[in-house]
Amino acid sequence: AHQSRVIMILFVLEMEWVLSTGQDKHFTWHCSESGQRLGGYRTSAGACGLQFDVETRHVFVGDHSGQVTILKLEQESCSLVTTFKGHTGGVTALCWDPIQRVLFSGSSDHSIIMWDIGGRKGTAIELQGHNDKVQSLSYAHHTRQLISCGADGGIVVWNMDVERQETPEWLDSDSCQKCDQPFFWNFKQMWDSKKIGLRQHHCRKCGKAVCGKCSSKRSSIPLMGFEFEVRVCDSCHESITDEERAPTATFHDSKHNIVHVHFDATRGWLLTSGTDKVIKVGARNVLQL
Repeated sequence: AHQSRVIMILFVLEMEWVLSTGQDKHFTWHCSESGQRLGGYRTSAGACGLQFDVETRHVFVGDHSGQVTILKLEQESCSLVTTFKGHTGGVTALCWDPIQRVLFSGSSDHSIIMWDIGGRKGTAIELQGHNDKVQSLSYAHHTRQLISCGADGGIVVWNMDVERQETPEWLDSDSCQKCDQPFFWNFKQMWDSKKIGLRQHHCRKCGKAVCGKCSSKRSSIPLMGFEFEVRVCDSCHESITDEERAPTATFHDSKHNIVHVHFDATRGWLLTSGTDKVIKVGARNVLQL
């Protein structure tokens, strides 16, 4: 199937297909009965995330460039549907919810993005809860909870039953959009106002370009996916209520570097495997079952 290391395999019982990705930058699928190669597609980088939707025959492939490719598979051919990129690091894990038609992607940039594909709104929600790369994702459909595990040893259980908000795009400006102080590359305004240029920052809530003095506060914004405190401008800090700071995720320490997670809904067990060659079975109370 591949000319280099195989990264991921999926067996689709309904189609009798075996899907696979490898370091050779190829996605392929084979017939599980005959072993015949049915088709393939070359990705932009080595692929390390793979998910499949049985109903629509769409396959999702995440690669090291941070891109997710969506392909439509037929019996012996495939067509490119679209590609999207929201991570600054490579995609390390994918998880598909066929009921809500939502795709989750984890990345080496420590973040998770929820892509609302079925809603047809183009919504992309960021989730920030890890201090190292996200390495595996699982989803509990009956409780609508996303489980993410990372190289930091953390297990984060996200409540996806709340109405979350998209993070704003960062705005461009040559001066602080709060106090109008010039940024250090704005030579003309520095000369005209006889002021030293300042470093540019961005408020995570409104996206405005601000200086350090106008964004001296920090706050968590759970509904935007920021479970940790992040930089916000002073006016946004005053507008965030205690109710809006209420966490939407729970954090658990697995005490090992997790490379894979699996949730067994019938037993309520959470299975993790780590780089320490240890397999652990988590307790039911992680998901409050």
